[in-house]
Amino acid sequence: MTSRHPSVRRLLAVSVFLLLLAARAPAAGQQTGSAPEAADLILTGARVWTGEPARPWAAAVAVQGDHILAVGDAATIRRHQRARTRVLSLPGRFIAPGFIDNHTHFASAGSLLLGANLLAAADEATFIRRVREARDRLPPGAWIVGGDWGAYEAWAMGATGREARAARPEFRPHRALIDSITPRTPALLSKWDRSAYLANGRALELAGASCAWDGVECDDDGRPTGRLSPAAAQRIRDLIPPRSLEQRLAEARVALAQLRELGVTTIHDNTPAEQLVVFQELRRRGELTVRVYARPTLDKVDELGALGIRHGFGDDWIRIGGLKGFVDGIMGNSSARFYEPYLTSGERGSWRDMMSPPGNLERLLFAADSAGHWPQVHAIGDEAIDTLLDLYERVLTVDGALAAPRTKPLPTNRRDGVASGERRFRVIHAQVLRGPEVAERMARLGVIAEVQPYHAIDDMRWMEERIGARARWAYAFRTLRDAGVRLSFGSDWPGTNASWYPASPMLGIYAAVTRQTLDGLPEGGWFPDERVDVETALRAYTVNNAWAAGEEKSKGSLAPGKLADLVVLD
Repeated sequence: MTSRHPSVRRLLAVSVFLLLLAARAPAAGQQTGSAPEAADLILTGARVWTGEPARPWAAAVAVQGDHILAVGDAATIRRHQRARTRVLSLPGRFIAPGFIDNHTHFASAGSLLLGANLLAAADEATFIRRVREARDRLPPGAWIVGGDWGAYEAWAMGATGREARAARPEFRPHRALIDSITPRTPALLSKWDRSAYLANGRALELAGASCAWDGVECDDDGRPTGRLSPAAAQRIRDLIPPRSLEQRLAEARVALAQLRELGVTTIHDNTPAEQLVVFQELRRRGELTVRVYARPTLDKVDELGALGIRHGFGDDWIRIGGLKGFVDGIMGNSSARFYEPYLTSGERGSWRDMMSPPGNLERLLFAADSAGHWPQVHAIGDEAIDTLLDLYERVLTVDGALAAPRTKPLPTNRRDGVASGERRFRVIHAQVLRGPEVAERMARLGVIAEVQPYHAIDDMRWMEERIGARARWAYAFRTLRDAGVRLSFGSDWPGTNASWYPASPMLGIYAAVTRQTLDGLPEGGWFPDERVDVETALRAYTVNNAWAAGEEKSKGSLAPGKLADLVVLD
């Protein structure tokens, strides 16, 4: 399959709808005699990409209950049709396995979608509109918090240019902008870099804040402008009540709605413990419409072990996944760790807390591995990636040689056929390799590259300005694939405090295949040798992500017996 079939431009224009059939249709009973089993649903007339190497293409799919009954040509699938079978004729459509996103922050996405997303707000009109919209969406009594205004004002380099940014003054909102639209709704809003905050009149009133407080800016008349220092903002933040379960459910519902529209059927989520309660409650109410591979942090390994929980604990809807660790920071604030300094700051980046004291991350990795967990660790800069691979190699080495399975098999609570001793470690982000030899080393170690293609077309605007020639090996998807590294794609939705990353797999595929901004720049793509074809990108969003989670027996491709998680694209 080449990048012209189906074309990326066509994929970008799709109307996507999700057919999540689990728990929606009763399972059909066995048929008498030798007659084929009855299907509850048949999709026919489309071009079906199955993801199965032996038969990558088909024309129709039969579904029974929440599983795929058969995949094949139209005549074969018609044998499963009965009077009660629902048949959808989809001429000209494209059917694929449901998209699996390898990296989401679901709770943060819901909070931004229901609340105030101010990342692109650097003018009064946008700021006011976004705050008003948040007020209307939030339940009574809820605070409007966060927002991260002005992120793109600060990040706009490269295609947008320093000149455009310098031509306008820094946006410094005043409480007068929003007091009239939030008379009863308290608001505490943050600038993207958390260097400044804005409280409205209601929040100042509830906190008893005045010009006597350190860090409260006041006008010439001695009245607070609402602008606060981080320390003053913290005093107000301490008064904000925890979000109610109903608010968190409301946040989850808007996030789920977006994922449904985009055809995302499973998320590998960086899940805080309190979010598990929300997922479970949604499932209890029959509202959970995405499968969750929940990732606790690596420092929870001992707590999970005490409870007897290891990788894969759970079921088809909510499962405990790999443990997420951290080596370095991020490119957005120049904290990703490099061997050589950034050209802009003169600094080399920083190590994350898990790297301290010395040997701490190594201890956590050995503990996780011995307890049956799969480490999945964030590493972005070239030195950070090499450091993580050094640690992985030590964990994976037994008696001087790499050992794929453990020498002592662990008991398993899994039902999907993955060997209990198998290791599937990930390098999360893997953004800037030192060179192609790093990809070869990753392949030799058998680690997975958990990457997010949209990062490339967002970061390219300023990447070379910050790290110069090292950018050649940034987001090196083709180099990784050609070296034999398994590519895993996702979004990092909703992004960081400095950038919004959309959850759309279509945009991720576009980014990986074109390496161009959404307006088609640069011509031919940014470092075009790292472009991949559409089929590689589709596999990285489906087959490979299922494998990376140890769920390849139940999802990731369209085959009899697998879950009926699929998307239909125009």
